[in-house]
Amino acid sequence: MKRVVIYPKDIMVVTGKSERYSRTLIKRMKMHFKKEEHQCISISELCLYLGLEEEKITDIIK
Repeated sequence: MKRVVIYPKDIMVVTGKSERYSRTLIKRMKMHFKKEEHQCISISELCLYLGLEEEKITDIIK
């Protein structure tokens, strides 16, 4: 089964940035996609927001 939700540690691996940057990025994406605080960000939303290919990201995040 594949994961759908992305976490700050996953963003750290993908971008090479710090955990603080990853948490800030998640907050920005929640505002961009008009999500509430308790709602999660999916891997596909991350790829859409950053302009990345979902297949490559799912290979990195396992």
